[in-house]
Amino acid sequence: MRIAFWGCVAFFCVLAAGRLQAQQVLTIEDCRRLAVENNKRLKIADEEVKASALKKAEAFTNYLPGVEGSGVYLRNQKKINLLEEDAYLPVGTVENGSFTFRPDQLMTGADGTPVAVNGQYVPKDYALLPKDAMTVDDRNTALLQVGLTQPIYLGGKIRAYNQMAGLSEKLARSKRSQELQEVVLATDEAYWQIVSLSNRKKLADKYVETLQKFVHDVELMLETGVATKADVLSVRVKLNEGEMIRTKVENGLSLSRMLLNQLCGLPTDTLVTLVEEVDDACMEEVGEEDLERVYARRPEVASLQLAVDIYKKKEKIALSEYLPKVAFMANWVWTAPSFYDGISTKLSGMWSVGVGVQAPIFHWGASRKSLRHAKSQTNIMRYQLQEAKEKIELQVSQAEFKMKEVERKLSMARKNMERAEENLRFANLGFQEGTIPVLNVLEAQTAWLTANSDWIDARIDARLCKVYLEKAYGTLGENMD
Repeated sequence: MRIAFWGCVAFFCVLAAGRLQAQQVLTIEDCRRLAVENNKRLKIADEEVKASALKKAEAFTNYLPGVEGSGVYLRNQKKINLLEEDAYLPVGTVENGSFTFRPDQLMTGADGTPVAVNGQYVPKDYALLPKDAMTVDDRNTALLQVGLTQPIYLGGKIRAYNQMAGLSEKLARSKRSQELQEVVLATDEAYWQIVSLSNRKKLADKYVETLQKFVHDVELMLETGVATKADVLSVRVKLNEGEMIRTKVENGLSLSRMLLNQLCGLPTDTLVTLVEEVDDACMEEVGEEDLERVYARRPEVASLQLAVDIYKKKEKIALSEYLPKVAFMANWVWTAPSFYDGISTKLSGMWSVGVGVQAPIFHWGASRKSLRHAKSQTNIMRYQLQEAKEKIELQVSQAEFKMKEVERKLSMARKNMERAEENLRFANLGFQEGTIPVLNVLEAQTAWLTANSDWIDARIDARLCKVYLEKAYGTLGENMD
């Protein structure tokens, strides 16, 4: 039983060690890639790009002829009777383009003279016009129509719509680039926050370990009468403060890891190690950029410039309302009953072709007001573009200033850390020799902790300033599309 138990323990230890060894180590590029692949807002932006491309393809179809068909069937209650009853038409003669009667076509009396009633001669013969012959059986009525319309000239509206669709597609891509930069920025901030807290945790562990050893030394000195009870209490208070600092750092580190996992699309309880936690890689410098090149890279500027161009096309669409519209039309129509060769209940039809022209004449100035509205919208977008360029110029200047400032901060933090370590070393030597009291050692340890914390902050600030400068230059995540 004992052998089996220890065998299981060894197995689980090996399994746990294997898991630790298999723990994934991620670089900042890995985190960016995972965030880009799993970000929902980027997926939405991708769908918007697809939708705008389809809208562009749809706009192109306006150049092509359109074919439409329609059909109607009606069941009517009654037939159409053109005569109320049978009609009798007099038989006469047409002479010189007018209807008249010859003497032999008139009724005559006993004396052989034509008979007249109410001043009208009475014809001798009548032709029968039956009621049934003038009846149209429209109880089953059908209409089929197929029409083709080819726009010839619509005042430039179709061309403007196609250009707008192309600009809208570019605008969707520009917004996607802007969203990509925001995702990369959030990922980098979470990444360097973890690196900062991880280094702070190492620092807090070392600080607590030093204080624990110091507590032990002071307690031994208390037993020999060299130290006082107050010295022991002061050291223990500092130890409690150090443990509180370590607990806060551990909690912050856990929350930061959850945030990075969420950004990368990983389960929140996934344990990953970041490269900079174990290896402080050197930071590449960012060269200065010309402001015009910055404007060309920034997706915000591109989006606003595209918006200005889109509103210019809207001006052309508004202007097209002033202009005539010309279109070619062709139609095929089948009806039943039909009247093309007599009255027939069969489905019969014909074709027709023609050109239609429509021109505005008077609409109380509606088109003119629409054009002015479009121009005002274009001016609004121009002002927004100018304002965005001014803000970007300020953002670039601030980022460059902070980058230079953080370089000075790094130099001072490094010197302060070296001095604090030297001060702590002398304080420990003096304490061991009995020439420096406990409070001075505690002050040296606190100064050492503060200097090392400032050194960590300066390094992380330098990393983040580099990220913010790349964001200001528009180069952040430019190779990830």
